[in-house]
Amino acid sequence: MNSQPTHSILKTLVLTALALIAFAANSVLCRMALGEQHIDAASFSVIRLLSGAVILMLILSLKNRARSAACGNWLSASMLFLYAIAFSYAYLSLQTGTGALILFASVQITMILFSLFSGNRLHASEWLGVVIAFAGFVYLVLPGVSAPSLQGFVLMTIAGIAWGVYSLRGRSSQSPLADTAFNFLRTLPFAALVLVFTVSNAHMDSQGILLAMLSGAVASGIGYSIWYAALGGLSTTQAAVVQLSVPVIAALGGVVLVSEPITLRLVVSSVLILGGILLVVMGRRYLARA
Repeated sequence: MNSQPTHSILKTLVLTALALIAFAANSVLCRMALGEQHIDAASFSVIRLLSGAVILMLILSLKNRARSAACGNWLSASMLFLYAIAFSYAYLSLQTGTGALILFASVQITMILFSLFSGNRLHASEWLGVVIAFAGFVYLVLPGVSAPSLQGFVLMTIAGIAWGVYSLRGRSSQSPLADTAFNFLRTLPFAALVLVFTVSNAHMDSQGILLAMLSGAVASGIGYSIWYAALGGLSTTQAAVVQLSVPVIAALGGVVLVSEPITLRLVVSSVLILGGILLVVMGRRYLARA
């Protein structure tokens, strides 16, 4: 991580871990809602964004930290909306492993290319960490990977690029909660427009609505606020690579919550991903000095 006092590094680690857990929970909630057809993709996205905006504005109000509309911005909001809608529609034609591979590859490529174009050259240890972590990620999702549909591939690539840009813009946030709240609020006009064109095909049940609300309010709204707070302590490359741990966290959640078996594939991929992340996070600091 960047040169920081120990307490600052610890804070970044805790915030990052919480954000990644929220991302994993969000992935599970999305799959439960859309995979079981409890709700259509457009309605899920709209409820998700609306719930995120409501809970964040409520939190701001309770904390007496209501801010002006100057917080957040339209570009970040448009990237957030583009990610949410493209992600939902992409998973209508992609298997879980295939979608995850396309999404996180797109996020990584977007953020690392930005870092390189900004003049931040990666240390050899960081390149090695990126390769190891991504290899572990591919090994984890490999059983669920199939040839993607062109539509699903394009949509998930768009979602990954949009999320990468949204994350990059969050690195300069001075008020993570307020910025995230107003970004969510700014997505609502886009969401309303989608609703106008898709309302005739909408379908949902109570479980689908509840899953969308949990995804929006907790895993997205609160989770993305925590992510914006964590980004200030991460380099662009670190922020890109640590997100590869999300499928591992989701898989471990399955082991703990629904008694799924611990497989050799999960153990090996977890070691590779976490080892690669550790190399990216700590490599420049320690190996470069040595």
